[in-house]
Amino acid sequence: MSRPSPSKKNKYIAFYQLPTRWMDNDQYGHMNNVIHYSLIDTVVTNWQLEQDLFDTSAANIRFLVVESGCRYHAEAGYPDLINAGLRVGHIGNSSWSYEVGLFRNKEPLAFAEGFFSQVQVDAKSGKPTELSDQFKKRLDQLVLSSD
Repeated sequence: MSRPSPSKKNKYIAFYQLPTRWMDNDQYGHMNNVIHYSLIDTVVTNWQLEQDLFDTSAANIRFLVVESGCRYHAEAGYPDLINAGLRVGHIGNSSWSYEVGLFRNKEPLAFAEGFFSQVQVDAKSGKPTELSDQFKKRLDQLVLSSD
């Protein structure tokens, strides 16, 4: 089975800097895999909050995670500064997927790449609801153009 090569920074659109902490390292001296998922979740949530998309009360809508994953290319750990790149890979009627590249310090290739798929649901019924045009427009800003 062939393994995809790590992506370059120019394959991501929005970036966030996240410091590592001593406690992020595992017994082998590198970042524990659960920290990768925490970084991915932090980047997605920060972007959603900046875009005023996240209903912090959860009174009207909720974003449910329906799938997530991470591919590891290299090690990272404290005291690295993580530059996390964000893009959108798919926009559907009620669901979408984020893709996050994690870059160590000033390195040009991702040491890990994750994805995070969500569905928008009605807070009361739990049933999927259609994304608004405004929501789709915001997500579309993170879609990598093919040129």
